[in-house]
Amino acid sequence: METVGSLAKKVMRSFPTKKAVVFEDSELTYEQLHARAMAMATYFSEMGLRKGDRFGVLMSNRLEHIELDLVAAFGGFIKVPLNYRLHPNEHEYMLTDADVALMIGEKDLIDPIETEISTLFIGEDYNEVIDTHLGKTYSEEIDEDDLFAIMYTSGTTGNPKGVMLSNRNIIAGALSLSQACEVNKHHVIGHVAPLTHGSNFLSHVAWLHGNTQIVYNKFSPEEFLDDIEKDQVTTIFLVPTMVNLMVQHPEFRAEKLKSIKSINMAGSAIAASRLQDALDELGTIFVQTYGQVEAPMCITIMMRDELSERLQSCGRTGPFVDMKIIDEQWNEMPVGEVGEIVCKGSLVMQGYWNNPTSTKETLVDGWLRTGDLGWVDDLGYLHIVDRIKEVIISGGVNIYPREVEEVLNKHSGVKETAVIGIPDDKWGESVVAYVVPKGDEEITSEALIDLCQEHLASFKKPKQIIITESLPKSSYGKILKRELVKQHTEAVT
Repeated sequence: METVGSLAKKVMRSFPTKKAVVFEDSELTYEQLHARAMAMATYFSEMGLRKGDRFGVLMSNRLEHIELDLVAAFGGFIKVPLNYRLHPNEHEYMLTDADVALMIGEKDLIDPIETEISTLFIGEDYNEVIDTHLGKTYSEEIDEDDLFAIMYTSGTTGNPKGVMLSNRNIIAGALSLSQACEVNKHHVIGHVAPLTHGSNFLSHVAWLHGNTQIVYNKFSPEEFLDDIEKDQVTTIFLVPTMVNLMVQHPEFRAEKLKSIKSINMAGSAIAASRLQDALDELGTIFVQTYGQVEAPMCITIMMRDELSERLQSCGRTGPFVDMKIIDEQWNEMPVGEVGEIVCKGSLVMQGYWNNPTSTKETLVDGWLRTGDLGWVDDLGYLHIVDRIKEVIISGGVNIYPREVEEVLNKHSGVKETAVIGIPDDKWGESVVAYVVPKGDEEITSEALIDLCQEHLASFKKPKQIIITESLPKSSYGKILKRELVKQHTEAVT
């Protein structure tokens, strides 16, 4: 297998004058992108960075994200992308943990961080460095097993962990996504989800085909639809929250997405009813993938021509990974039986940075313990049940929150839901559901309880349903159930 840098150099040689990246009023050809990345890599070397040294990236979605990927690829430096929506204290922890030697980003995001790390601000300072070093080149011999990035987990259960991803991992993910989204050289890749996370994995597909990439700084459903139509984007990564907001927006018009060939949807679960709504509006353009930062994007793939027939599944095993379902003793579960999802292969991380204990717990003989529960049908399609840590045990029986959420989402007036387990003196835990209404029709707790009674065994239905305006979410749009449990507990004590 090749490296990110060797693949990028090939497409740059083949498409020197083609648009590589577009952001607002700026655009770069592949030739210009190569020259700028080499200039910045030279600057890194002058700053004393060498192969294997880490540099932090802290900015909103911008063209420089793509550029700095190539700086890492050419110089063997390790990129540490930081989510700009996190608190400065969280950024400080990650920078310290990764022993970052250089920070690059937006001044208003970096200034609140207490750090003595050398910093280069995006804007005049960054552009001056590029201009000063244009024409210079710097590269190192890179191996496919050399680290490309350290990406931190969300840290919802403690301090975030630094996931070590090699060139091999990144390319395996790119090849998987290229197959899943059926990308060719004519496709235009859009980025509106954070380039510090899921959308960045899609950006590496461009090094396979020489695609043009369009970077958008923020997601607003109405503006996003106009931008997609104007820029003729064909391939994009969206989280389910974005899909819901887009389809439910009063100004939504499906014809604005005529250019779209595939929307890669991943990042969190989406209710089958919501997915059906989107399919009814947009047709067979959704590609669903299941993965983690530890195994980026494509543990499983549900191709767009299959999705409408299998809304409850997230697809079959991807091309660069093996997967199985196990019990607590690591026995493989038979078809239809629920267990933990584990996987191994070129997609799976090298381990957690500076954290051998967590690495040993998560990687067992090369198998990645995902922490997710699921089952496989007789044709090999994976069905996600829930996170192991979110299973509710009531009266000694397992209740999977996602199953209850699927039923609640059947109600036409429900926008989103979260089902949690609350301590119960009699049963151990009881089921509580939080529901956010769309606002276009009245919904009541009684009506939702009746809906659950109609579709679920009695012991699974919520003991309480709370109508709320919003749910606590991470910076990536995932519902924070632990925070919801905390809020609920504080409210009733």
